[in-house]
Amino acid sequence: MFFVEEKLNFLNKHESMIIGLFDQPLKFEGLLAALDEIFEGTLTELVKDGDISAKLKYMEKVHTFNKIGAKRIYFVGLGKVKDYSFERLKEAFGRVFQLITKDGLKETAVYLDSFTTDHVNPLDAAFGLSEAFSLSTYELETYKQKSGPAKKIEKITVYSEKEEKEELEASLAVGYAYGKGTNSARSLVNLPGNMLTATDLANYAKTLGEKYDFEVEILGKEDLLKLGMGAFLAVNQGSSEPPKMIVLKYQGKEEWKNVIGLVGKGITFDTGGYSIKSKSGIVGMKTDMGGAAAVLGAMEIIGETKPEQNVVAVIPSTDNMISGSAFKPDDVITSFSGKTIEVLNTDAEGRLVLADAVTYAKHHGANYLVDVATLTGGVIVALGTETTGALTNNDTLFEKVLEASYESGEPIWRLPLFEKDRERVRNSKIADLNNSPGREGHMIMGGAFIGEFAENTPWVHLDIAGTATTNKNGDLGPAGATGVMTRTLALLVERFQTI
Repeated sequence: MFFVEEKLNFLNKHESMIIGLFDQPLKFEGLLAALDEIFEGTLTELVKDGDISAKLKYMEKVHTFNKIGAKRIYFVGLGKVKDYSFERLKEAFGRVFQLITKDGLKETAVYLDSFTTDHVNPLDAAFGLSEAFSLSTYELETYKQKSGPAKKIEKITVYSEKEEKEELEASLAVGYAYGKGTNSARSLVNLPGNMLTATDLANYAKTLGEKYDFEVEILGKEDLLKLGMGAFLAVNQGSSEPPKMIVLKYQGKEEWKNVIGLVGKGITFDTGGYSIKSKSGIVGMKTDMGGAAAVLGAMEIIGETKPEQNVVAVIPSTDNMISGSAFKPDDVITSFSGKTIEVLNTDAEGRLVLADAVTYAKHHGANYLVDVATLTGGVIVALGTETTGALTNNDTLFEKVLEASYESGEPIWRLPLFEKDRERVRNSKIADLNNSPGREGHMIMGGAFIGEFAENTPWVHLDIAGTATTNKNGDLGPAGATGVMTRTLALLVERFQTI
């Protein structure tokens, strides 16, 4: 897929070439000056006349008329150097790769040095290039009759004189792994509920385990009954599909200690149960396993990159259905931890399955916990659809998650969690906890409930209800599932140092 060359020869044959331009006083230097000379000053004239622009988000395709080996050049506007960032680099590559794919080309070359600055070095640029390529060219799987084979870029040659070939190849490989893992999460979330049951999700996890030599444990209904996972089992009561507690363990250190626990909500379809959703609100509830998808996508990246960390991934998976056996408001259930729960809302089911999953992650030795879930509509009211909401009981762990999210381009925002919030979750006359204290501070209440099971273990809760999907096409992918938090979790593991 990616091939690195240290010297750019304009006689090399390519279907196209990609060159970045910064918005600054016109002065071609180095290879760009050489290219302009080949074109007898035409490039300079095109820039002066405004036919080629370096303004942000501008792109122009120029045919070379056989003056060089590449048939056409795609010039990509990068804006002002002072405003340039790693995220802008990825978006720029995303735009041009989408255009080249639309044009039906199977091969292209990138002059990587034209995308670097003092604060975006060649290795970062290579990582961003391959990640952006994978993300931006992802296509939503549909079930329509196909009219022909999909257009696809099959080869990218990367030219750079600023970095060693082996280092660039390694950076390209890692960036591509991050994009591919995110795309895997996207594909899982996009699957219809009748094509992704808890059993299907468990089988997918087994396949990952076999590919990357993870330790795999899949608990079925009988196992859950023996362990007393009453919160998880309550949500499954109304379903004809058996529940699965999915566990993947990656050991990157000699000893199983300082373990990071990644916990993902895996509700494959959510009707709301007897607290049933509206006819419009129920549409799209196939995506309620977005947290599980993010964890599995992160585990794929971890399998590819093999960081020196210990990780246990725990995913409670079931659907939330209505039947004569379904759990009901006013039921009292007993969690794996032994804490009892008064059910006030069967549509607050995610926090119930996560309660047992968080406890089970600790059972497997997790010293740090990050749970990811499409948990509440309240987070959308609070933060919209571009920012993931967060709660924590540990400032140091949260800072690590925040740094990973910033580097990944997946913004999060921390909401407060005070003792009075915890007291609302504990407010029940007949049980230790209630699962739905009310609409006020809805997102905080959902996270606070999970925090009762994290207890004193350093923990961060990520609510992706607003960010797990998008209704618009973007530079780094189409409308549909975003795979959000996949890269953040993987980067957290890669960069993690013991607290």
